[in-house]
Amino acid sequence: MARISGWLYRISTGSLTLAALVVFLLFTGLELPRQTAGAELNNAGAGSPDLSFYYSSDELYRMAEAYGEQGRKAYLQARWTFDLLWPIVYTVFLSTAISWLFKLGLSVGSRWRIANVVPVIGMLFDYLENISTSLVMLRYPQPCLLGATLAPIFTSLKWIFVGGSFAVLLIGIAAGLLRWINNLRD
Repeated sequence: MARISGWLYRISTGSLTLAALVVFLLFTGLELPRQTAGAELNNAGAGSPDLSFYYSSDELYRMAEAYGEQGRKAYLQARWTFDLLWPIVYTVFLSTAISWLFKLGLSVGSRWRIANVVPVIGMLFDYLENISTSLVMLRYPQPCLLGATLAPIFTSLKWIFVGGSFAVLLIGIAAGLLRWINNLRD
């Protein structure tokens, strides 16, 4: 993790952070609503494991049943197209923004600086969630004990780390602003 953190600090500039923000905002404003609308058409009102904080294995199987064959196919297609790119988009934005802000606001020796890898961990859990839920959808109606057991755990961990990334981003903004204000006083 220290290597990844150091690499993020080396590449994170104001220009890269701004570009990542623009891509994140465009993706959030244009593609995310389209994906949400498509998911609602195909999930038969059963919800989505990706948007839940926690669900049980039984609830995941109920979703798979409610989706029907077409809904499960649409779910799998979304996981292996849109949801391959989306975690990269939010991770690049969050990691570069946190790294850039921490470079501005925190001293090199601060223990907080390693927190720039929190979005990367969130992305890994997002991909593990996608793999495990996909296995359940792909094998349905045959049980997939491993996928059904791990999917809810990976989903909760994804949300903890992705949500935590935004909290870390706010800390970075505050640290950067405090450093800027202190520099104005000097």
